[in-house]
Amino acid sequence: VPSGIQGDKGEVEGPALRAAITATFVVRKLAHVLQPAASFCGIVEASDDIGFLKYLLRGEAELHSNDPQAWAHALNWPTETSHKHERGRLFVVSGGLAQTGAARLSARAGLRAGAGAVTLLTPPAALIVAAMSLTAVMTASFADAAALVEATARSSAVVIGPAAGVTHATRANVEALASAGRRLVLDADALSVFAPDDGALAKLLTAETVLTPHAGEFERLFPGLLKSSANKVEAARQGARRASAVVLLKGFDTVVAHPDGRAIINTMASPFLATAGSGDVLAGVIGAQMAQGLSAFDAACAGAWMHGLAGVMAGPGMTAEDLDQELGKVIAMLHKTWGDKRTAPAG
Repeated sequence: VPSGIQGDKGEVEGPALRAAITATFVVRKLAHVLQPAASFCGIVEASDDIGFLKYLLRGEAELHSNDPQAWAHALNWPTETSHKHERGRLFVVSGGLAQTGAARLSARAGLRAGAGAVTLLTPPAALIVAAMSLTAVMTASFADAAALVEATARSSAVVIGPAAGVTHATRANVEALASAGRRLVLDADALSVFAPDDGALAKLLTAETVLTPHAGEFERLFPGLLKSSANKVEAARQGARRASAVVLLKGFDTVVAHPDGRAIINTMASPFLATAGSGDVLAGVIGAQMAQGLSAFDAACAGAWMHGLAGVMAGPGMTAEDLDQELGKVIAMLHKTWGDKRTAPAG
C-alpha cells in the first residue's frame, strides 16, 4: 500500500503518499478498495499466486469485488415464449402529491432493468400526477396499509421508501407489507422510520429484503456502528445480521453484506452518481432483479454493478434521469455476454 495507509482499513489517518500505481501480492487489501484510502492507490496491480492463495480464509470471512461472473448466471433472460408476467411484477410505492418524483425514477428504472410489469402505487391524491407522467409504467392508488397489501398481492417484489415520507403511515405500510411476506427493497424514508433500529426489522421481516442506506441513514439506523467497526465492510456485515436482511451500504465503495457474513465491495462506480435521484434509480434496479427471481444478495450485487456502470457511461454532467438510457446499454451488454447462448435460434 502507499506509505501512510493502513492495509486493513479504508482510512487515511495522517500524511500519505498518493500513488499512480500500487503493486500488491495476489489479492487486493481493503485499503485498495475502500475510500478514502483507495483514491490514494491509483491503479492497483496484483501479482499471480505466489503460493499462499490456498491458505486464505474462506466462508464467512470471504470478501470479493463485485463482478458479473458472481451473479450473471442467475439473470432471467426472456425467450421466444416469454410473456411480461413471467418476467416479474414489480410494485413501487410513492409518496404524496408533491413527492412522486423519486418513486417514478425507481419505477422507470425497474422497467428498464428487466421487470416485465411495473406498477407505481400512490395515495389517491397523487394518482393523477403520476398517471400523467408515466406511460409503460402502470399506476394505481391505495388508501391505507390494508389496501396496499391487497394491491401488491401478485407482486414479485416491492420497492418502498423513495420520498415516501418519514411518517407513521410509511412505517405502517412497511410493517404491513413485511407481515404479508412481500419481498422488499427498503430505501430512504422506509429506513428512517425505523431509526434507531432496536431489532424491530429483524422481528418484522418475513421474506428476503434489501436495505439500501447511505452512510447517514445507516448511522441513524445503527447509531455508532460505522465508527465502532473495524471498517465499512464489518459495519455492513453487523448491520445485516442485526436486521436479518441484506444491507447495501452506499458510496463510491458500496458494500453489500448478507446476514450470513458474505460480502462484496462494488468498485464499478462514478463520482457523478452523487446526484439527487441516483439512489432511487438503484432501488428500482435492485427491485427489478428481485422481481425476476434473483436472491436478495445477488439482486443487490447485480443492481449495484449495473447502476455503477450506467453512471460511468453517463459521465460528467449526468442527472438521475440520464441513467435510464445508459441502463439499457448495460443490459444489452450483459445479454450479449451472458444471454445470447440461451436465446440464439437452433442451427
